[in-house]
Amino acid sequence: MNRYSKAVLILLATLTMAAAGCSRKDADAATTTATTRPPLPADVQKVAGASAAVTDTAASTDAATAETGAPTAASMATEAAAGVVATGEFVSPVRSELAAKMPGRVGKVYVDEGSRVSRGQPLLELETDYVRLNLQRAEADVARAKAAEDDAKRDFDRRKDLIAKDSIPRATYDRSVGAYQQAEAARASAAASASLLRQQLGDAVLRSPINGVVAERRTDVGQRLQDNSVAFVVVQTAPLKLRFRVPERYLASVARGQRVSATVDPYPGEKFDGRVTVVGGVIDPATRSMVVETEFPNSDGRLRPGLFARVELQPNGK
Repeated sequence: MNRYSKAVLILLATLTMAAAGCSRKDADAATTTATTRPPLPADVQKVAGASAAVTDTAASTDAATAETGAPTAASMATEAAAGVVATGEFVSPVRSELAAKMPGRVGKVYVDEGSRVSRGQPLLELETDYVRLNLQRAEADVARAKAAEDDAKRDFDRRKDLIAKDSIPRATYDRSVGAYQQAEAARASAAASASLLRQQLGDAVLRSPINGVVAERRTDVGQRLQDNSVAFVVVQTAPLKLRFRVPERYLASVARGQRVSATVDPYPGEKFDGRVTVVGGVIDPATRSMVVETEFPNSDGRLRPGLFARVELQPNGK
């Protein structure tokens, strides 16, 4: 190695050592600055600490929400401002299983499944040929008994005048009284038999007890119905009820009489108005929710039991 090369190596080593010394001095200066920085005032330290705690809590809450899927404070505020939206199914408040009052063979059926019926409307009629014949005979018995009663009464009236004049024995008068009483009882018995047969004719017609829709038809012409054989199932359609659940945080915001609106798929874009009738008094520990029951007038009959609906209820009672 010549003299020139040795000089270059010595120069490079000197520059490297100088650079390392400068870096060490800068690091020491930064450490000294951080260590010797003056402390913050006490009131400023409290504010800074609270801000840091809030920041840490928000970060941890967002992390927990991301892991568990629970609603955040922002999402709950949006839900409260937009109102409670729930889903439910319309149900009928009255469901009647109808059976004829007497056994017999079905003679006529007046309605089918899905028919709208009104209270008192005939649904079916049993065969009543024999009942009508028996009624005719009973009415004839009533007429005969009435004639016998009238004859016994005339005889009784005559003998009553005679006994007042002591023209006939007392025993004769007593027999006349007895005959009149027997005729009167026979006429009443015949009339009762006729009334029973008329009642059977009335019971042979099965009528709807409510305004509603025939949900099920379980019989047909010619079928024999026994005691308690269900022939029809009729459900009430006006009003209708709708039940759904809301989170427990809305307990203080839901009250009886509060207005709700519902939408259904068959009538898109149209809302049906109802009112809250029942607010559940127990919170379900599993879902942290409560039951709310509403009633819809359904005067036009367009809503039907079993129809799925989306209901909106304003927490502030709007």
